[in-house]
Amino acid sequence: MTERAPLSRKLSAIAESATLKVDAKAKALKAEGKPVISYAAGEPDFATPSFIVDAAAEALADPANYRYTPAAGLPVLREAVAAKILRDSGLEVSPSQVIVTNGGKQGVYQAFQTVVNPGDEVLLPAPYWTTYPEAIRLADGVPVEVFAGADQDYKVTVEQLEAARTERTTVLVFVSPSNPTGAVYTAEETRAIGEWAVEHGIWIISDEIYQNLTYEGATATSIVEAVPEAANQTLLVNGVAKTYAMTGWRVGWMVGPADAITLAGNLQSHLSSNVNNIAQRAAAAALNGPQTEAEQFREAFDRRRRLIVSELSKIDGLVVPNPHGAFYAYPDVRGLLNREWRGVTPTTSLELADLILDEAEVAVVPGEAFGPSGYLRLSYALGDDALLEGVRRLQQLFS
Repeated sequence: MTERAPLSRKLSAIAESATLKVDAKAKALKAEGKPVISYAAGEPDFATPSFIVDAAAEALADPANYRYTPAAGLPVLREAVAAKILRDSGLEVSPSQVIVTNGGKQGVYQAFQTVVNPGDEVLLPAPYWTTYPEAIRLADGVPVEVFAGADQDYKVTVEQLEAARTERTTVLVFVSPSNPTGAVYTAEETRAIGEWAVEHGIWIISDEIYQNLTYEGATATSIVEAVPEAANQTLLVNGVAKTYAMTGWRVGWMVGPADAITLAGNLQSHLSSNVNNIAQRAAAAALNGPQTEAEQFREAFDRRRRLIVSELSKIDGLVVPNPHGAFYAYPDVRGLLNREWRGVTPTTSLELADLILDEAEVAVVPGEAFGPSGYLRLSYALGDDALLEGVRRLQQLFS
């Protein structure tokens, strides 16, 4: 018998999502009865606001939602997204420039597929969300990491980007607020990067999923608002998951120039067709409805942010930049490495994360998932009591 043909080499080279892997491990330990506290998943612990759920229930009664609808999305949602883009990103777009996707993650995937050609180099500021480099490779691109450490508040400069640029550079990833660091670029920093990209004809993929979660007066200035001429070479990616506690509803979108959106629409027509119609109706209600509960969520995240930064900063050996967006703390933990803790001497943040899970029953994501070793990501999108208890365990472990 002839040996079967091999599996896809491209997919075989793709790593599992590190954040989901850690979260799954934490949930498995909880299921075994262990009191694990997980800071792993970037998922709000709040219930989706009831008016959004009510809109979904109403949509269930409409037989029109039981059928195929346009692959690019329901007109009512595309119109709502266009209104949000004008309101929050300062860019006027037609609903025809909007594609509704199965979560922001599909939007990210399709964005790279739309503008990356084989061998193209994509500048990827690090620390970065764990999915970006894999999505770039799936588009046959080459991720080029540009690292900014805690001393720069995890924000890259134009000088760093220019030093990394080559004749093969065609795309820049721009994320503000950032996952995993919570860093928010100022309007001036955003403008400088946008002008640099325009000068060199580089596409920008701007992930704005945490756009509405900023603190201490910080504003997530959209790169297309800071540099309007960048709109012709920018794809915006966003969704309802984080702002409205709708991670499981799987509704996101991508927005961009008409020619790019046409290509992405063709891809989606073969890839997934339309997003679940009930979830689309719910997302439209979220964007068009009252923002009171979304603001309450933001205020709760702000309270937790201040608490986790304050408590982590009490651990000798940690450097904890103050995050001004999203819902993550990203401490520099190199001061804890190469020291013995309960008989173990971790040399990497991966080993440190294993130690923390084993000894403190706390799940965190190591920096290796987001770039260089030496860092940990802790999501503070969990209940106040659990958040404080987890940090107290860390303080005890590293005392």
